[in-house]
Amino acid sequence: MDLGFSVVTVAIVIVVIYLLSSIKILAEYERGVIFRLGRLIAAKGPGVILVFAPIDRMVRISLRQEALEVPPQDIITRDNVTLKVNAVIFLRVIDPNKAVVEVSNYAYQTSQFAQTTLRSVLGEQELDELLAHRDKINLRLQSILDTHTAPWGVKVANVEVKQVDMPESMLRAMAKQAEAEREKRSKIIHAEGEFSAAQRLVDAAHLLSSEPASIQLRYLQTLTEIGVEKNTTVVFPVPIDFYSGLQNLLASGKTPAAAPAKG
Repeated sequence: MDLGFSVVTVAIVIVVIYLLSSIKILAEYERGVIFRLGRLIAAKGPGVILVFAPIDRMVRISLRQEALEVPPQDIITRDNVTLKVNAVIFLRVIDPNKAVVEVSNYAYQTSQFAQTTLRSVLGEQELDELLAHRDKINLRLQSILDTHTAPWGVKVANVEVKQVDMPESMLRAMAKQAEAEREKRSKIIHAEGEFSAAQRLVDAAHLLSSEPASIQLRYLQTLTEIGVEKNTTVVFPVPIDFYSGLQNLLASGKTPAAAPAKG
């Protein structure tokens, strides 16, 4: 009697331990893909589920978004510039069953597709397009990768070209180009300023010539400005009409001397 009771007790303990070990708890972001005797049953969770080993086998799949970094790739652009480019991919599993059954390792597969796609897409672009239109390139990469990963139940949310490393010679050439462009702009701005100043001077000359007394007033104002400064400059104010009279006198003195003598 005691032996039978002991056997029953041991059996009950084993069953209890087996049932306790069959209880699995999945977080809100996890799903458990259940295989029963090798056949896919369903994706269960979150919460408490029962997995009866060894008949059942569970594969945990996270539904959270993951960041996958693509290693640096050597790329030759369409205008024959050698670059080293890396990127980052943001993806998440939307169908746990396909992510387990259709592919052995969806993260590794996506990384390999991303490397080849990055080389092929960027190889079709010129350097200026790669630097100026990076958003369009990111969208194209995301569309291509999402098409490849859709049969696996994986959604590529975004792709970002992270860093573009250029040779030192190309960096120096771009710096020289930017410097030449800025110098060109500065010369154009300087020339436009000189043109505007000359135009203003012409307008001022026309305005002063219309009133002879204004020239004399401007002359006196200049003398006042010179006298304010503490300097040793000596100024002899001479009327402007004096120069015109002197010029006329010299012209009249030269005319008789230039005339030929009569015989």
